[in-house]
Amino acid sequence: MAFDKDAIIDSLKEASISDLNDLVKAIEEEFDVSASAPVAVAGAAGGDAAVAKDSYDVELTESGDQKVKAIKAVRDITGLGLKDAKGLVDNVPSIIKEGVSEDEANDMKAKLEEVGGVVTLK
Repeated sequence: MAFDKDAIIDSLKEASISDLNDLVKAIEEEFDVSASAPVAVAGAAGGDAAVAKDSYDVELTESGDQKVKAIKAVRDITGLGLKDAKGLVDNVPSIIKEGVSEDEANDMKAKLEEVGGVVTLK
């Protein structure tokens, strides 16, 4: 059987997003690969040595299905009132806290992901 890339591309055009997602997962499992974008590693060379990042911004990019729990987690992390915490959760993406240490940022990320949120450290 000959490999017909045009036929494959045509069938992909007709597939739903859910079907394409399942296809990517199946390919990753079958060939033991990852479809995620590679991360560039900065090397220290000469006078332009890469400086380790010492402060992070915690950004909530998706609040998840459990908004009430996400609001409670944001209130716990930030000390904000109910209205302000709800505003951050409702208006994602939003910065939850700026200029925190890596350990503190990872702790906040874990708390928010525990309640279904998606967090990015910048």
